[in-house]
Amino acid sequence: MAARTSGDLKLVGLSKSFESFTAVHPLDLVIPEGSFFALLGPSGCGKTTTLRMVAGLEQPTEGRILIGDTDITDTRAHQRNVNTVFQSYALFPHMNVMDNVAFGLRRRGDKDATRKANEALELVQLGEVARKKPSQLSGGMQQRVALARAVVNRPDVLLLDEPLGALDLKLRRQMQIELKRIRQELGLTFIHVTHDQEEAMTMADTIAVMNAGRLEQLGDPATLYEHPASTFVANFLGQSNLLRATVAGPGHHGEVLVKAHESLLRVEADHIPAQCTDIWLGVRPEKLRLGEHGGPNRLEGQVTDVSFSGVATQYLVRMPWGQEMTVVQQNDGSDRARQGDDVTVSWAAEHGFALDAAQAADAGVEGEG
Repeated sequence: MAARTSGDLKLVGLSKSFESFTAVHPLDLVIPEGSFFALLGPSGCGKTTTLRMVAGLEQPTEGRILIGDTDITDTRAHQRNVNTVFQSYALFPHMNVMDNVAFGLRRRGDKDATRKANEALELVQLGEVARKKPSQLSGGMQQRVALARAVVNRPDVLLLDEPLGALDLKLRRQMQIELKRIRQELGLTFIHVTHDQEEAMTMADTIAVMNAGRLEQLGDPATLYEHPASTFVANFLGQSNLLRATVAGPGHHGEVLVKAHESLLRVEADHIPAQCTDIWLGVRPEKLRLGEHGGPNRLEGQVTDVSFSGVATQYLVRMPWGQEMTVVQQNDGSDRARQGDDVTVSWAAEHGFALDAAQAADAGVEGEG
């Protein structure tokens, strides 16, 4: 089944204000045709309002929305070739699965509605339940029916509004794989709105991290994780250890020496923001090692907590100045440290990132909202 060719989705200076509150500040985005794009951020960051403007459910205060060269800003929602899958499946309970999927096509008088609906159900691997009612299906199956109903018309853009939020963890993981497969098979543009960092990183080609109505950072998952542009992104996208430090001078082999709590540490020079001398030196928990073999950067501390999670063990290590650093070690059969042990925490210079210390260290910490 060939995907429709329509072009990139472009948001140009798009904003939305409600009386005295600005939900989305002027936003410029180009979402490539056929990509899996995620809008990620906490509640109230503007991601759902952005999605509703693309869907035609909210009128922008300023700016334009284009698909390819076609301006759809003032086009009514039902006239846009854009479909949305919501967290609530919104299936008709009195209709069977086939009739739910074919409903929109039949209303438009499509004589091929039954064949297209069958193809959509086969795509989501639910052909065998076509005659069942939604109440006879599990939550995961109902979500796949909602997805089949959304893709049956071959929309230019498919919008996913927290579609997996009502599913348990195991089903969510299965549906993440399923959605990626369907997107690859159809070649449609998927825009996924979520507050779940792992979900966004697992599924999306590109992520736009939003904060307080503004675009905080845009990039592929690995770049955002390894090279966050702000403390908000560093904290919201996974965990980060942030050490207050001052640039002390050049080191060897393209490194810079920084001083953190009387310790000289190394970081790659191109990781230091331009014109910054006071920085947050960041390192992800899984980049740290207990012992001296993780790299030249070493700090001494005491283990205050040990949490075993199966594939890994998480340690909290209290530094002499009182800060606790989080260290995550894969369970590879080596001896685990115990609570109360004195340990060395080490890491390589290339595993650190640096951010301007003018930013709040706790920006983006989950639960901040």
